Amino acid sequence: MTDLDAFAAAYRDTRGRVGALVRGRDAAELETRAPAAPDWRVRDVIAHLTGVAADITAGNLDGVATDDWTGAQVVARRDWPVDRLLAEWDEQGAAVDAVIPTFPEPIAGQLLVDTATHEHDIRGALDAPGARDADVLALAFAPMARFALSGGLRLETEHGTIVTGDDDGSPTTTVRAPRFELFRAMTGRRSLDQMRVYAWSGDPRPEALVIGLFAPRATALVE
Repeated sequence: MTDLDAFAAAYRDTRGRVGALVRGRDAAELETRAPAAPDWRVRDVIAHLTGVAADITAGNLDGVATDDWTGAQVVARRDWPVDRLLAEWDEQGAAVDAVIPTFPEPIAGQLLVDTATHEHDIRGALDAPGARDADVLALAFAPMARFALSGGLRLETEHGTIVTGDDDGSPTTTVRAPRFELFRAMTGRRSLDQMRVYAWSGDPRPEALVIGLFAPRATALVE
């Protein structure tokens, strides 16, 4: 199995986990606002996930990752039953599985970052933690740190060390924290105060842990 085949397998496995997690939930649970993404209900997060797959297969990538692009995915599916959302994601996601091995690693990594982020947004909304050592998170974490964060940070987790940025500069600051914590921080799911209490060598730089598409939370989110 090539590295990008592993990315495709992780994307497929995440789709299966999310489907198993939400299928059969009552309407009230699906209407729950996701604390990590408060503008969206659980069902809206699923609508976004299947919308991403549908847009990739349709080649609808103008404005990719912008609020308008993701918002259109949710609006188009706002009133769909969850079984219809999951069926579309199974169908369109299978087509995406087949092409992920052709993606450049940063693009494949971005897809996994988005998928893993929203799996845990859903888990938080449903009070159903889990899958924190899943392959999708492990595979998403490394390219996100290397390609999406500025240089100068050494990230030390229970799974090893990654130096941020794609240059050869020596890191000036080290931060030690669980990989799941750093992953959630990078995608704007932690506040600056939460990040400051990680173990830092050198001056704490919590703002440098957040990738450019996101902003740190104003209030703490504990998961």
